[in-house]
Amino acid sequence: METLLIPHADTIPVSWGWFQFLLLLTFPLHLLAMNAMFGGLVLGVIQHFKGGDVQRRLAHRIAVVTPLLVAVTVNLGVAPYLFIQVLYGQFIYTSSILMGMFWIMIVPLLMLAYYGTYLYDFEFKKLGLKGAFIGVIASMIFFTIAAFFTNNMLLMVLPDRFGEYFNHMNGTLLIVDHQTFLPRYLHMVLGALAVGGLSVALLGRFQSDRDIELADHAQEYGMRAFLLFTVINIAVGVVYLMSLPREQMLLFMGKDMGATIAFTFGLLLAASVIWTAIKRKLWLTVGHIIALIFVMAFMRAWLRSGYLRDYFTLDQLQVVEQLSPMIFFFVTLLFGIACLGWLWRKTSKTLATT
Repeated sequence: METLLIPHADTIPVSWGWFQFLLLLTFPLHLLAMNAMFGGLVLGVIQHFKGGDVQRRLAHRIAVVTPLLVAVTVNLGVAPYLFIQVLYGQFIYTSSILMGMFWIMIVPLLMLAYYGTYLYDFEFKKLGLKGAFIGVIASMIFFTIAAFFTNNMLLMVLPDRFGEYFNHMNGTLLIVDHQTFLPRYLHMVLGALAVGGLSVALLGRFQSDRDIELADHAQEYGMRAFLLFTVINIAVGVVYLMSLPREQMLLFMGKDMGATIAFTFGLLLAASVIWTAIKRKLWLTVGHIIALIFVMAFMRAWLRSGYLRDYFTLDQLQVVEQLSPMIFFFVTLLFGIACLGWLWRKTSKTLATT
């Protein structure tokens, strides 16, 4: 029954390897921005509630950059979502429709949270402690959106559950009962909180020439938060790995050499990033975490293909060659990168004076 709900795959204009490469290039960038935005906001709200002059100043600095990070996160999320639609459109379109009532709610929820971050920023001093509650509401909305994304990304690789549509014909199919849902969700959320701590530490480093007290506090607080959530997340990651179906778990245990090498490299990076965090080596920690997120994106791709292997493999995609859209895409990409570089220079100057 579930196979009847899987449409035929569309043709693609160039080899699937191009789209896989672009997906693995852009998705980690989206993750980095999202983690900095979400984790930073949560940690900033905690500082706001904690009170104290330097804590409030740090919360304010985080509030100032959060709306910008929301915009960057959304924009960086468009590309990987489009690439995954090209590669696995017949699965992700189906899963999105099966949970459509929740999936469509992401747009108004995101708009509401985005407005909340602007309100938290612009009215920070006027609202006082009340503003922290706005930050809490925005954070809870982001928690909810993360749960919806987790549900969709998991549902799309479980075509055997598509048939449950007939019990949820109003588009309300959730699979929170699946054994991997909770550890997968927690793994993403805890990772965001960890990287959020690292972003707070970086924010402090950039404040060192203007407010040394704030800079020192932000770096110490951010690195402690990063270390704490990273250690917890490693434990959750082990639980997540053990919750995977046996065939998928074995991909990282020698069944697939590429996946096994990536998993081993990820473990080494995780151990190394803990050491650099303990030693308070900020830039080295940043470099390690960027590398780790890229490795985890590769592991995610292997896991996705492992789940869907009985239904579909990427080499089954039919190519109807049409190079002009790809050429136009790369030209537009280069132009967009140049615009972003210019925008970053302008924004950094503005933030430095506020």
